[in-house]
Amino acid sequence: MADYKAPLRDMRFVLNEVFEADKLWSSLAGLQGAVDIETADAILQECGKIASEVLAPLNRNGDEVGSTWKDGEVTAAPGFKEAYQTYIDAGLNGLGGNPDFGGMGMPKTLVGQIEEMVQGANMAFGLAPMLTAGACLSLSAHGSLELKEKYLPNMYSGVWAGAMDLTEPHAGTDLGIIRTKAEPQADGSYAVSGTKIFITWGEHDMAENIIHLVLAKLPDAPAGPKGISLFLVPKFLVNDDGSLGERNTLSCGSIEHKMGIKGSATCVMNFDGAKGWLVGEENKGLACMFTMMNYERLGVGIQGIGAAEASYQSAVEYARDRIQSRAPTGAVAKDKAADPIIVHPDVRRMLMTMRAFNEGGRAFSTYVAKWLDIAKFSDNAEEKQHADAMLALLTPVAKAFLTDNALESAIAGQQVFGGHGFIREWGQEQYVRDIRITQIYEGTNGIQALDLIGRKVAANNGAFYKLFEADINEFIASQADNEAMAEFIEPLKAALENLNDLTQWVMDAAANNPNEIGAASVEYLHVFGYTALAYMWAKMSAVSLPKADDASGFYKAKLATSRFYMKRLLPRYIGLSAAVKGGSEPLFELDEELFATA
Repeated sequence: MADYKAPLRDMRFVLNEVFEADKLWSSLAGLQGAVDIETADAILQECGKIASEVLAPLNRNGDEVGSTWKDGEVTAAPGFKEAYQTYIDAGLNGLGGNPDFGGMGMPKTLVGQIEEMVQGANMAFGLAPMLTAGACLSLSAHGSLELKEKYLPNMYSGVWAGAMDLTEPHAGTDLGIIRTKAEPQADGSYAVSGTKIFITWGEHDMAENIIHLVLAKLPDAPAGPKGISLFLVPKFLVNDDGSLGERNTLSCGSIEHKMGIKGSATCVMNFDGAKGWLVGEENKGLACMFTMMNYERLGVGIQGIGAAEASYQSAVEYARDRIQSRAPTGAVAKDKAADPIIVHPDVRRMLMTMRAFNEGGRAFSTYVAKWLDIAKFSDNAEEKQHADAMLALLTPVAKAFLTDNALESAIAGQQVFGGHGFIREWGQEQYVRDIRITQIYEGTNGIQALDLIGRKVAANNGAFYKLFEADINEFIASQADNEAMAEFIEPLKAALENLNDLTQWVMDAAANNPNEIGAASVEYLHVFGYTALAYMWAKMSAVSLPKADDASGFYKAKLATSRFYMKRLLPRYIGLSAAVKGGSEPLFELDEELFATA
C-alpha cells in the first residue's frame, strides 16, 4: 500500500490558478488582512506533513484495533491521542473559528483543503476535529455571549472537543419525533434526559472535556420539528473560573461495531438529568443545527474526496509495479516476464475515472467553499444573498455526488488490485468500507437528492437553479473566442442544455404527480453533478491550455484527464436523463404485498 502524500500541487492549482484565492480573499471585507497566499501555503505545508507523517501511519491500526469501550469510558485507538495533541499543537483545530473567541478566522476555501488532507490520511481520526468544528459553528452563531466566552476558546484550541447529538433509536431523518426532554431549572439551566445514538466521538480520552450540543424538547414544546430546541451539555461541568468541575450526568452506554471508520468511536449517549444550557431560542433548535449543515455536508463530500485520493495513490503505485500479461500493442517491459498492468486499457479506465472524479471533486468542493466564504465574509447584502442561494442549491450535490463518486473510485481502486484488493493487508478494502458511511450520515444521499430537486429547485420554480445556469453561461461566453477551448466548451454546453430541459421536465411532471419528485431525485442529482464537474473541468482546462508545454507535465496531465472526463464520464448524463423521463409509474406498478418473495 502506498504511503499517503498530500496532493499539495493540485490544491495550489485549484486555489491559486482556478479560483484565484488571493483576489477572492482580498475582495471580502471580513477576510481583508486575515490571510494571504504565503500564509495559506505555509498552513498547507504543515498540515500536509502532519497528514502524511503522523495521521496516515495510524490509519490501518485504527481500523484493526479501533476505539474500545469499558465501563462507560472510551479509549481511542493506539496513537490517536498523541496524534490529536500534535494536530492541536500545530494550531489546525481552530482554523475556521471565530477570531473573537480564539479561532483563526480562515476561509473555507483554504480550510477545505486542510480537511481533505486529514480525511485522506485518516478518516476515522479526521471526524474528531470535524465534529468539534461543527459544534463550534452552531455555538458561535447562536450561543449567548456567556456561553461563547466560556466554551469556544478551549474548543478552538482543541483542549476540549465537541459532539453533535441528534439521532435517536426511533428518529433519524425525522427529527421531529425525538423524545429527549429538557426540563427548565431554577438557576436557568435545563435537566436533559434521553438517549442518542450514532454520536461520533461522543466519548473519548483525547481531550479534557467534550461539549455536546443536544437536540431536545421542552415540556410545552409544539409537536414535530417546530418543537425542537438545542442545548449545550458538557461532559464535565465548567466552574466560573474556567476550571473543570464535577462529571455531568451523561454517559456512553456502548460503542457501535461498524462496517468502517472503526478507529472512530460511534457512541450511544445516555443523558440522565444532565445539566445543560439553551443555545439560541426555544423551539428553534433545528435552525441552530442547520447553521452548520452547509459546512458539515460539504465536509462529508470532502471526506469522500480525501479517502478516494488515498485509494487512487495506492492503485497507481500497484498498477505500475504489478506485472501481468502483455500490452495489446506488444511487449512494453521487454526485460520482464510480463508488462505492468497500467498498460492495459481497462486498468487505465479505472485509474482515469478515479483521477477525474478526485480532481474534479476537489475543484467543485472549492467552488462551493467559495460561496460559503462570500456568504460569511462579504459586506455586500446582495452578494451575500446570491451566495446563500448558490449554497442552498449546491450543498446537497457536494455531499451526495462527491461521496457517490468516492465510493465508485474506491471500488475501482480495489479492483485494480484484483484479489489483493480483497485482502486487508493491502488497505484498499478499508477505503471502500470507510467511504460507505459518507453516503449515509449527515443526511443520506437519497435525502440530499430530494432536498435538491424538491426544496432547492421545484419549490422556488428554479430560481436558485437559474443562478447556477447563469454562472456557467457567463464562463461559456468568456471562452467564445478561444477556439482551443471548443473541445471542452461544446460538451459543457450540451450537458447544460440537457440539464435545463430535464429541470423543466421534472417541475412540469411534479405539478401533476407528487411522486415524480422522489422518482426523479437521485438520477437528477447525478445529472446535475456530472454537469457541474464538466464546468469544473472546463475551468481547469482554460487555465491549463496556455501552459500545456510546461516542463513539469502537470498541465498536460490536467488536459488529458479533462478530455477523459468529457468523453468517457460526462456522457453518463444521457442515460440518467432517460431514466428520469421514464417517470414514477414503474416504481408503483408492483403492489406492496408482491414485494414479498416467500
